[in-house]
Amino acid sequence: MNNGPLRILFTSAGRRVELAQCFRAAASQLGANCEIHACDLNPDLSPACRKADFSFAVPRCTEPGYVDVLHEYCEARSIDLLVPTIDPELPFLAAARDRFAQSGTIVHVSSPEAIDIVRDKQKTIEALAAVGVPVPRTASADEARRFSNEWSFPAFIKPSGGSASRGIGALRGPEDIRDDYDEPMIVQEFLQGPEYTVNIYVDGHGKLLSAVPHIRLSVRAGEVEKGRTERNPAFWEIAKGVVASLPKPRGAMCFQLIVDPDKGPRVFEINARFGGGYPLADHAGARFAESLLAGLLGRPECASNEWREDVTMLRYDAAVFDG
Repeated sequence: MNNGPLRILFTSAGRRVELAQCFRAAASQLGANCEIHACDLNPDLSPACRKADFSFAVPRCTEPGYVDVLHEYCEARSIDLLVPTIDPELPFLAAARDRFAQSGTIVHVSSPEAIDIVRDKQKTIEALAAVGVPVPRTASADEARRFSNEWSFPAFIKPSGGSASRGIGALRGPEDIRDDYDEPMIVQEFLQGPEYTVNIYVDGHGKLLSAVPHIRLSVRAGEVEKGRTERNPAFWEIAKGVVASLPKPRGAMCFQLIVDPDKGPRVFEINARFGGGYPLADHAGARFAESLLAGLLGRPECASNEWREDVTMLRYDAAVFDG
């Protein structure tokens, strides 16, 4: 790492104020100083950017030049760690992580091969099923339409490359499956029951160090608003399967599952990044942020499975004022 404070850059920072606070607290726990850098399309309208020590504007992550802008900033500011926060930027940052590393910046991202799997929900289901992780029945919209007599309805439909609950809908019957979607869509069997997010941490050797489930008591815009940690041995075994399903996973990730009263637990999504509900796991004692910073300091990773059960998070809106 570079001399001076730990310099951490959060990309697509948006409202990730709590995540940045987790890293500030982790640095303090390690006896280190840190600088929080953040970027977004319009940093003046991003609470996380306004709360950061330094912020700057970037193009959309899907536009040419996005990675170049980040790389130039990281070189100029001697950034130690770059932390992505949204799914669409992961493929570009995974492909460029060696380029950043040569300049002294560690990008918190799994291998390009792992990102390719998690960014495609059909590939995700296939990879999970191949190692025995329980998953919902899944097919492309075209396949479900052709073999609709073999499906039970209602069912779910969602973009294969979607995130943050974008484009998710219900199918009352096969007649609801359109033939003119703007992007690849998948159909999944209808599941009922409580929904969980499981935050996991994989060390530099590919070993699962921690798995912290929380029940999603309330969700807003695809992100947990109210949650409570629950310890379930079955979820630990599922977490090991999730890690085994991916080539070279690394760092903080999360996956979502529903515990159907008839079918049991079914995993339906993996996010290869810090999830929006990570602050709950952090408060419960998971130490993922601290583990990443410890690695930068040349110390052993310290993500812990000795976290507290029945820790509840209740989010509310806060305001950032200017002028």
